[in-house]
Amino acid sequence: MDGIALLTITVLAVFVGFEVVSKVSSTLHTPLMSGANAIHGIILVGAIIVAGQAADPWVLSVALLAVVLATANLVGGFVVTDRMLHMFHGKKDALRAGAQPKAGSK
Repeated sequence: MDGIALLTITVLAVFVGFEVVSKVSSTLHTPLMSGANAIHGIILVGAIIVAGQAADPWVLSVALLAVVLATANLVGGFVVTDRMLHMFHGKKDALRAGAQPKAGSK
C-alpha cells in the first residue's frame, strides 16, 4: 500500500473510533476500558517485538514511538479505570477509610 492509502485508513479509523467511543454510556466505561487495556497490552508486546527485530532505523524509530504511545495509553487506561471505580465507593467505604461522619448523618 502506498502512503496515501495508509493515511486515509488511519484518518477513517480515528473518526470511526471517536464516534463509537463517544456513544458509550458511563456505566459501560469501566468494562470497556478493561478490554481496551488488554488490547493495548497486546499492542505493547507487539511493538516491543518489532522494535527488537528492527534492522532499518526508520522502522526502529516508528516501533519505539509505538512502544511509548502504547505504554502511555495502557497506563492512562488503568488510571482512568481506577478513578472510575473509586467513584462507586459508598459511605461505608469512606467511614472505613477514617473519614468522620457529619453531624446528624447515619
